[in-house]
Amino acid sequence: MRIYVASSWREPRQPVVVDALRVAGHEVYDFRNPAEGNHGFHWSEIDPNWEQWGPDQFVEGLRHPLADQGFGFDLRAMQWADACVHVVPETAGRSSHLELGWCAGTGKLTIILVNASEPELMYKLADHIVTSIDDVLAPLELGRPA
Repeated sequence: MRIYVASSWREPRQPVVVDALRVAGHEVYDFRNPAEGNHGFHWSEIDPNWEQWGPDQFVEGLRHPLADQGFGFDLRAMQWADACVHVVPETAGRSSHLELGWCAGTGKLTIILVNASEPELMYKLADHIVTSIDDVLAPLELGRPA
């Protein structure tokens, strides 16, 4: 299957999940390396002080051509994918939750790999909620539920 892995830059399990899915024979989009020679979008490319932005600067930053390019890579990958594996982040992960929601809303197979984080009721939208990388693989072999 073609898989979009939704996660946070700060999530240490993201590369492990990408590698495990590839070893299992799946095509996997890696936002940290979306194209040859491209190591993913970083807000610091727009402004080294992006963490100090207020709301107006945040909105303006979204209009930057580099933000458009990074968004374009991710959106095309979500459209390309058959399934979305959401690696629930240990820390902030707003984008990954939107990505999972978009994939669920478009009818793609959705799998959430949870950790010891607090429960989230809306995760019930996902097709599968699992607790290990091994458990991610089984629903991918079965494909989209009927």
